[in-house]
Parts: sequence; structure tokens; C-alpha cells
Amino acid sequence: MQDEPTPTELIKAVADFLRNEIAPAIKGHNSFKLRVGINALDLVTRQLALAGESDAAEAERLKQLLGAEGTLAELNRALSEKIAGGDVDLKTPGLAEHLWQTTIDKLAVDQPNYASYKREL
Repeated sequence: MQDEPTPTELIKAVADFLRNEIAPAIKGHNSFKLRVGINALDLVTRQLALAGESDAAEAERLKQLLGAEGTLAELNRALSEKIAGGDVDLKTPGLAEHLWQTTIDKLAVDQPNYASYKREL
């Protein structure tokens, strides 16, 4: 495994190259497809930078809410089952805050320029 450049640096370099060197020369529908590809690379860069910390925080909130241990997927499944079964709802202490923070963390990766997200920061 290489020390430098990191996977994040490589992905960012490719996205920057495509954005700054290739995109100006591409026209029409191919320009759109290139922008989609660049946006996907940017999303992966954000996910590599942010997902570990936000996933850990989400798992910790879920453990507190549920009083249980498990993987993030298992905890989310358990919460979904409790919501579907009527065992927890928005009146449950901490649930609304958890759902809000989880949404904000996901928007930071998926849509960081979304106007409503920016207003909440």
C-alpha cells in the first residue's frame, strides 16, 4: 500500500483534472455526463473524509436510544423495527435529535451545497 498520495488525494486530483482540463473541451451531452462523473468523484472524496466520524457518532446515538449493541446496519434495522412497531416515536427522548443529526451528516456528504442544509449550519 502506498503512503502518498492518499486515496482521497488521488480522487481529488482526478476530479480536478477532469473539471479544469477536460470539461472545458467537452460539449453537449458528453459534458453533462462528465459533470455527473466529476460530481460522483467529489461525493466519494467527501464520503472518505466524513463518513467514518459521522457513522461512529450515529452508531453511538443509536446505542443510547436503543440500549443495545450492534453494527450500524443492525442498529438502524432495530430502530426501524421499533418505529414500525410503534415502540418509539418522535416523542421518544433523543429520537428527533438523532434523526435530524443523521440527516445533516448525510447531507454533508451527498449535497453540501443544498440551500436548506447551508441554512442549518
